[in-house]
Parts: sequence; C-alpha cells; structure tokens
Amino acid sequence: MASTLGLVIPAYQPDIEQLSAYVADIIGEFEPETIRVEVDAAEEQTVTELADLPADISAVPYRRGKGAAITAGFEALETDVLTFADADGATPATELARVVDAVQTRGSDLAVGSRRHPQSTVATHQTFARRRLGDTFAWLARRLLAVDLYDYQCGAKALTAESWEEIRGHLYEPGFAWDIELIAMAGALGHRVEEVPIEWHDRPNSTVSPVRDSFRLARALFGARHRAKQVSDNPLHTAIAQRRNQPTALVDDE
Repeated sequence: MASTLGLVIPAYQPDIEQLSAYVADIIGEFEPETIRVEVDAAEEQTVTELADLPADISAVPYRRGKGAAITAGFEALETDVLTFADADGATPATELARVVDAVQTRGSDLAVGSRRHPQSTVATHQTFARRRLGDTFAWLARRLLAVDLYDYQCGAKALTAESWEEIRGHLYEPGFAWDIELIAMAGALGHRVEEVPIEWHDRPNSTVSPVRDSFRLARALFGARHRAKQVSDNPLHTAIAQRRNQPTALVDDE
C-alpha cells in the first residue's frame, strides 16, 4: 500500500499570489493527502485571502518562528510521510517531489533537499554575501555533526512519521536553526539521511537576515552538536548537560 503524505508550509507575511500558485503546482505534481499552511503573525486580511486555498490554514497572531511553525504542523498531521517546503516556492514542486520520493520509494528516514550538492542546479543565485555565509556555515556543520552534507538549511525536507516520533522530543530551536537540529538529531539517533540535489531558485524577499541570522545559526549549531552528543550517550556532553538547566522541547511548549 502506498504511503500517505502530509505537507506543511510555514509562512510569515506570505505573498498570497505566489503561495497560491505554489500550492497549485504541488497538487498538480504529487497531490499530498494533507496540505497545512502554518501562518505566523497573521493579519485578518491574510487569513481571509487564504481561505480559498485548498489547504488547512492554521494562523496565529504572533511570530513563532519557522521551526515552531513546522513542528506544530507536523504534530497535526496523521500521514505516513511528513514534508515541508518554504512558502516562497524556492524549491519547485517537481524538485520537492524528488525529495519526497527519497523517503517514499528509496527507504530514507530523512531526505534533505540540497542547493549546494555538485549535482544541484541553482537557477537564480543569492547575493555574494549570502552565498559566502551559507558556504561557511555548511563547512562548519560538516565538521561538527555526524551527518556529512553539502547543504543543511535548504527549505525542503521529508521524513517518515516513525522518524518524527523519535526526533520530535529533541528539538528546541523555534527559528531557522530548526533544520540543523533536525538533521543533527536524525544522525545521532541512527536514522538514514539522504541528501537530494535539486534545482533551486533564490527569492530576494527572503526574511532571513544574512548577518543577524548567521550568528544565531552558528550558536544553534553548537547547541545542536551538544544535544546530539547527549543523545549518542557521550559522557562529557552528558555530564555538562547535568550541570545546566535544560530547555523545553518545542513539542512540550505548545
């Protein structure tokens, strides 16, 4: 029996026309059983404009962050495979389908879309500063984490519901660093992670700040490494954790 698929799209101040076209493309490409749009800082007009979208709309009046929004969406899904894609459509529906396929047909526990893989195609490029910061972050992550990838932050990932059940209680990052923590915990728990090269289109209206968010990502990377080492029963990191106040996991903070 074919596995069922649920898709979460985190959205903060979304371009309604762009988002609507992206959802239509996704439905035309692979028809998820459930599409759920998690809208942060939603204004009444935005909710009204999204009402006709063929998706479940979950809107909150404050900004939770990308990671918290995806977590809430995943927790609401009841499908065999869970996936998410950024609302700007930087990963075309055809490419998102390839990420999903890695889980549905090739047996991966977590599939990670990749813009930096040698076989990837970047149709439109980021600014030089954003590319440089992204490359530096990926280089550092490869040296700190057990999962060796070219790209950790691309907004297109899919995983099995079983993997999510194991990983969910180890996620703490509410913002853009959620991706890196997801991958770190998957690796620490022994899940099979597959990197999928994709065609990717940069969106210049991204809400990611190259400088501010790079510092946050770097700090979160070291935190994710520490928690991954704990999960892997590393004595040093376990001892360090016992001397600190532990944060609240996202699934426990809802």
